[in-house]
Amino acid sequence: MAYAQRMLEAHPWPGHVDRSVLAECIEACVECAQACQSCADACLSEESVADLRKCIRLNLDCDDVCSATARVLTRQTEYDAPLSRALVEVCRQACATCGEECESHASHHEHCRICAEACRRCEQACAALLDAMK
Repeated sequence: MAYAQRMLEAHPWPGHVDRSVLAECIEACVECAQACQSCADACLSEESVADLRKCIRLNLDCDDVCSATARVLTRQTEYDAPLSRALVEVCRQACATCGEECESHASHHEHCRICAEACRRCEQACAALLDAMK
């Protein structure tokens, strides 16, 4: 069992959403942030780095948004539903945008293909959490 799930189960606060859906979103955010950071770094090492500027920028933005989302969602005490919902929606959008950009480079750069995969997984996890927050 992943740490996010274990920590949520150990937390004394009862929570407001299904803990497994929440844990999946937290884990997807953490993994996506890492993939985006790594992809941006790999893009900077490519010969065609000038062609990858938009990809690098979106990778870094998505990394920041996913990292912040994971941290806020991890905090359960005195949960702020409107803030959490807004942040998850922004994260879903950042992942959709970054995933689309990385997919456009996936046939030439394996790191972009992998990053797009992580972005799509996080986008789906955010959508599932948004549904659970209703």
